[in-house]
Amino acid sequence: MIPFPKKKFILPVVASAFLFVGVSFKDDFFEVAKQVEIFTTLFKELNKNYVDETNPGDLMDKAIKGMLTSLDPYTVYFNEQDVVKFKINNTGEYTGIGAIITRKEDKIIIREPYKNFPADKAGLKAGDEIIQIGDVLLSDFKDDASQLFRGAKNTKIEVKYIRQGKTNTAQITLDEIEIKSVPFYRKIDDKTGYIVLAKFNQKASFETKQALEQLKKEGAERIVLDLRGNPGGLLNEAVNICNLFVPKNEIIVTTKSKIEKHNNTYKTSKEPVDTEIPLAILVDGKSASASEIVSGALQDLDRAVVIGSRSFGKGLVQRPVDLTYGTQLKVTISRYYTPSGRCIQALDYSQKDKNGVAKKTEAKNYNAFKTRKGRTVYDGGGIQPDIEMEETKLSPITEALEKNDGIFNYATAYYYKNPNLGDKIPTFTDADFLDFKNYLKVQKFSFDTETELALKNTLAVAKKEKVDESISVEYQQLLTALQKSEEKLLDKSQKEIKNLILDEIIKRYQYQEGLYQYYLKNNAEIKKAVSVLNNNVEYKSILKM
Repeated sequence: MIPFPKKKFILPVVASAFLFVGVSFKDDFFEVAKQVEIFTTLFKELNKNYVDETNPGDLMDKAIKGMLTSLDPYTVYFNEQDVVKFKINNTGEYTGIGAIITRKEDKIIIREPYKNFPADKAGLKAGDEIIQIGDVLLSDFKDDASQLFRGAKNTKIEVKYIRQGKTNTAQITLDEIEIKSVPFYRKIDDKTGYIVLAKFNQKASFETKQALEQLKKEGAERIVLDLRGNPGGLLNEAVNICNLFVPKNEIIVTTKSKIEKHNNTYKTSKEPVDTEIPLAILVDGKSASASEIVSGALQDLDRAVVIGSRSFGKGLVQRPVDLTYGTQLKVTISRYYTPSGRCIQALDYSQKDKNGVAKKTEAKNYNAFKTRKGRTVYDGGGIQPDIEMEETKLSPITEALEKNDGIFNYATAYYYKNPNLGDKIPTFTDADFLDFKNYLKVQKFSFDTETELALKNTLAVAKKEKVDESISVEYQQLLTALQKSEEKLLDKSQKEIKNLILDEIIKRYQYQEGLYQYYLKNNAEIKKAVSVLNNNVEYKSILKM
């Protein structure tokens, strides 16, 4: 939202308070009215005549969301419950349990409890599987279970959860939760400050400014701004954050649409905090939309050195439109362009393959642009860092481990095997990595790579056609060969996997803050940023100063 993904800036005046960075609407009102009438007639007749009882609200919800899937993934419909969550993402405030959660089958999984918030105070840990909330069994509840954690401040909620195979109970007392845009900032050394910007909600620029000014008071003469993993948020906040480092009236981003009123140029409107302080920005493949506006604009203006790996590539802008009965549509209204004229959108949703997957812009089709001082930059595939670090890119096997919770689940098991580490930073040895691989075997972990899924699908079809027995030997040979190949790939990617496992383990003992503290002295991208900022000749050479 920009999923960026989830703030007020009057420049220029727009119809909505929020624009998200990441219409073809023909004025054929007769055709629109005709299709609406057809659908309305169909909907009425379906609900009146269908043999079983229907749920009109559920049917309409699915119909609308099904229609929007043919567009891009950022154009979405919010029912009344969705609107509440949408508001939470944008304001950064809500009443709840203070934890990142995901739904998996008939359980809610605690991914990360925030330190000293309700879930943490109730004793819940990452990896806990909540199976019942109050009187509601999640196996019987198919709607969004997170709404069961809503309520007034001090509301007490009983939960039942599974931890390491044992069923436990806990009582959570709801409280006001404030999600910080800047969860951490510190000095790396005597002269270098470090700011983590995790999301672009309404408080993003305010919190970033506070952190910057405090670090300068403490003697910081250089800044590392960490946008890794930041999915984006509010466009105006991206402009405001750039304004901390560049002068007033500087063009930061331009939006272009089929509708004239959505064509806007966004300039900085305030006096900056510091236009001279050396600045390094960290990005990765999960830095999207508003993160790409900040990193792209400051790169185009030769104001910062960008370090890491190519960003996600979301160059689309969304706007929320209020509908009837408290519902809402978040619709893609335009593309955004950085000061040099780049649109960094990586996927073309108007061009899809036979499986309905949007096609990615190929590198050979990227267009070249020039920064203010004449450096060459490219569009079409995210923000390419000035210093690209190969070790920051994840291999497909590592992405599969993350996607299917191999690393997350192993870290949970490790935590309960080693309960007394406390504030100690664990080391993850070769022996530990061997233990990790054995864990995957024992758990019969499925990587679900494209090859593995294709092989499983082949067997499923063979069973359906009743020819599986005749190919069982060959299938098993292929499966064994694939598993050996996957093990080799694990060994090849051992370093990056070890780092991710260690990150997850540190969070179990010391929360997110402990991980950032560890990064200050051990993270490769931060080390590189400090090195560049400490070398004035190299820094100026990169920016052609």
